[in-house]
Amino acid sequence: MKVAIIVTRWNELVTKQLLEGAISELERAGVACDVFWVPGAWEIPVVARKLSLSGEPPAAVVALGCILQGETPHAAQLASEVSSALMTLQLETGVPIAWGVLTPNTTEQALDRTGLKHGNKGREAARAALEVAETLKRIS
Repeated sequence: MKVAIIVTRWNELVTKQLLEGAISELERAGVACDVFWVPGAWEIPVVARKLSLSGEPPAAVVALGCILQGETPHAAQLASEVSSALMTLQLETGVPIAWGVLTPNTTEQALDRTGLKHGNKGREAARAALEVAETLKRIS
């Protein structure tokens, strides 16, 4: 089994820690992974689509990012569009895509979700991706 991780450079202080958690979880499970960096959350779906439709798609994709809320509705709109695109993609292709994109109000809240207070959400997303990939494998 191989898993692809797509991680954003935007808010890299946070996303690097999410990535470390995801890789650690996959290594613990004995699963290989490929990491693909993208500029921001907006670019995650196009890379996930290319991977999911490739000749040898990954067993699962883990999407990691951090969309900080701001003074305008931009963050909410971005998170909604990206999550909708990823949901549609996984339903169309059958490749599970785990949501590890944080949408906190502050950097402090984001860091709390990288292992400080609320566990590492990258690790949790990797675990979810593995579980769904295994479930789909059993159904096939």
